[in-house]
Amino acid sequence: MIIEWNHHLFHSDTSRYPFHPQAAYRPDASRLSPDPLADYLAHMDARAIDRAILVHPEPYGDDHSLVLDSLEREPERFLGTALFYPADPDAPKKLRTLVAQQPRIIATRFHATRGKSHYLDSFSDAGVTALWETAAELGLWVELHIGPDFAAQVPPLVARFPETRVLIDHLAEPHMGTGVEFANVLALAEYPNVYMKLSGLNHFATDAPLYTSARPFTRWVADAFGPERLVWGSGTPEIVDAHLPHFSAAERALVKGGTLASLLPW
Repeated sequence: MIIEWNHHLFHSDTSRYPFHPQAAYRPDASRLSPDPLADYLAHMDARAIDRAILVHPEPYGDDHSLVLDSLEREPERFLGTALFYPADPDAPKKLRTLVAQQPRIIATRFHATRGKSHYLDSFSDAGVTALWETAAELGLWVELHIGPDFAAQVPPLVARFPETRVLIDHLAEPHMGTGVEFANVLALAEYPNVYMKLSGLNHFATDAPLYTSARPFTRWVADAFGPERLVWGSGTPEIVDAHLPHFSAAERALVKGGTLASLLPW
């Protein structure tokens, strides 16, 4: 079972699926597809990807229309994630309403990297705590798109909600922090409810498609979290084999999707 947790859908019809007024960035609509779901399904078939978690992208803010429509079209192959603004006092209520409307929403995502202040200032913000608590109440995962500079802020919430699984995106964007700060990322591996996503290699490596120049780094992170708490998420699933040859075939199968297949409500 191969499962990708990462793909963003963007639609060319910005009247039907408008970008949010608070969008962190805006793609060029003229370059977007009129049917991104069909395009991604073709990609999945070409790469032998069985299922996927659609990650609701930042440009749509807290308007989940596109991911909701996609989950309705393909309920067997997809789950989805949510995004809300912690500064919005209604965000916890909105999250509850969204999950009640579509139970295939299985995670909510926080963004916090150096130089980005669109979503939160600190993980001690009351709005962050309220959303995290709501995710825990609903049995959702918490997805963290964080840089190394924010990793030291996360442990209090991870420890407070030990039953809530936390997934760190894109190897915690190592190029956006220092080695000292990344030590705080590795320290999160001490918590059994924290998982790491093997994704975003193209953010700091240029040797596509396998990015083997980053292999010493990815092995370092993989060994900290272990095969049971490592999740593949972007590019091609062959990245797992290329970067983790010291794992057994069965362990690499867990990273490619076996773990998610056992934990998520397909």
